[in-house]
Amino acid sequence: MVSEKELGLPLIERAETVPAEMRAAVYRGVDDVRIETVPVPEIGAGELLVRIDTCGVCGTDLKKIHTGSHSAPRVFGHEMAGTVVKVGDGVTKFALGDRVMAYHHIPCGDCYYCRKETFAQCEFYKNVGCTAGFAPSGGGFAEYIRVMDWIVERGVVKIPDDVPFEQAAFIEPVNTCYKAIRTLNLKADETVLVIGQGPIGILLAALAKRTGASVLTSDLYPERHAVAAGYGLTHPLDARGDVVAAVRAETEGRGADVALLAVAGDALIKVAMDAIRPGGRVMLFAATQHSAATFDPGTVCMDEKTLMGSYSSSLTVNDAVADLVFGGYRDGSFDLTKLITHRFSLEDAVKAVDVASHPVADSLKVVVQNRG
Repeated sequence: MVSEKELGLPLIERAETVPAEMRAAVYRGVDDVRIETVPVPEIGAGELLVRIDTCGVCGTDLKKIHTGSHSAPRVFGHEMAGTVVKVGDGVTKFALGDRVMAYHHIPCGDCYYCRKETFAQCEFYKNVGCTAGFAPSGGGFAEYIRVMDWIVERGVVKIPDDVPFEQAAFIEPVNTCYKAIRTLNLKADETVLVIGQGPIGILLAALAKRTGASVLTSDLYPERHAVAAGYGLTHPLDARGDVVAAVRAETEGRGADVALLAVAGDALIKVAMDAIRPGGRVMLFAATQHSAATFDPGTVCMDEKTLMGSYSSSLTVNDAVADLVFGGYRDGSFDLTKLITHRFSLEDAVKAVDVASHPVADSLKVVVQNRG
């Protein structure tokens, strides 16, 4: 069949009725986010326009807002799920009305770093392919986002009708955690300490438990341990006490095989290093800002302890993560909607940022929702 493009005819987009303007939470500078009316993004060939339903507030969004690491104006938000309302010419995998989530980064797949599966270091990966206008920055804190062609090709996932948007919005953060656990190559006879039981810490701990390893969790708040228990995490440690001693007591005096640091804090690196056995591994997961942190190099050399990191998502686990998120909701073993403690409308997105920026005992995942 000869396409309209080959005949020289105008490209025809398939679309629902979409307004010319929309509401968005626009970053205007350090600690300055405003609800504004902005143009709905235009799309081109190979692209999608998605009406956002739910977008999680991520720690990296907060870091950018509070540190001014990115120029303004921008619309942040990347843990997002919604409905396709406009389809650019040439798109065959998606149709109007499809329920989808979109990754905001996808690597080139060909460079040295991609061949080594170190995707976050790929220069092309650093390009953001979803935007609500301004410099592409995810855009999930808006009514609509434009999904660019390379994301449509490999980074958009269809959501089954029986899985809610709230569950699907966790796919991107679950991917980052899944990548970390996969990198650790945990064994069933190993003990893992996860320091921090915020949403990411619970995800990391739950995924570690699914490998068969024994998992210890450390946090300041009993309320968070109570939520974690719903994911089978039943060995809580009080972070206000001597965590290192508690871990050794659980491991015949050796220390954990692995410590996962799911919260930022340079002082906790020493806690993690002290809590693992000789030959153990410490993974930094939340150290997303450069600092002058120090550690004892003798623990790495003589005690043969490994200090490692994991950052962002992995293309190679996209399918496995989607299967886990969808299947885990259906059978109840990985219902992530239970991590959501605060839901805000888009008009209240500034308050959502504030609540997420000041976590307390009974706050876990904060989401922004656009439901008319």
